[in-house]
Amino acid sequence: MKKKARSEGRTIALWDETGHTFRIRMNATWARRGRTPVVRRLSRRREISSIVVVTPEGRLYARHQAGAANTRAVLRALPYFRRQLGRPLLIIWDRLNAHRSRGVTQFVATHGRDYALAYLPAYAPELNPEEQANAWVKRRMANALPPSITALATLARKSFRQLQAQPAIIRHFFQHAGLDVKART
Repeated sequence: MKKKARSEGRTIALWDETGHTFRIRMNATWARRGRTPVVRRLSRRREISSIVVVTPEGRLYARHQAGAANTRAVLRALPYFRRQLGRPLLIIWDRLNAHRSRGVTQFVATHGRDYALAYLPAYAPELNPEEQANAWVKRRMANALPPSITALATLARKSFRQLQAQPAIIRHFFQHAGLDVKART
């Protein structure tokens, strides 16, 4: 796959989605003895979704939206990531229904110069380095209790930007997944 992407001038992009809710992810915290901290949540629904792409060079791009990721969100994100990366893409993603939908399949078929697709094996999230990026961001957001959807979206954007500024960590996610991350010459 890597050789084919190189010969066609494509950038390898591993893609995944994650959701952010007001459901608190409790992490270790401190309080005075006898004063258990109480964190109240507003909702259990997924309020914000992030569609994220990482590349073997250590780049990360994210697009955020209200609600769950669906076919429409994927169709809006494809051209966005193509513009951001500036080259045709070999997108490697999981088997989410939105990725295999008729609309996405038709869009990719009509834009074959810009997109090529590959699917990860079923039930193998450990092969996608982007899963590690999502876990890193969610650890950064642990114990946070944003007061509104806007604040939740701002916190997600800020956390992804912090990771975006650390390409060495993103490259490490590829190594953790057992993928070759040697730079192109």
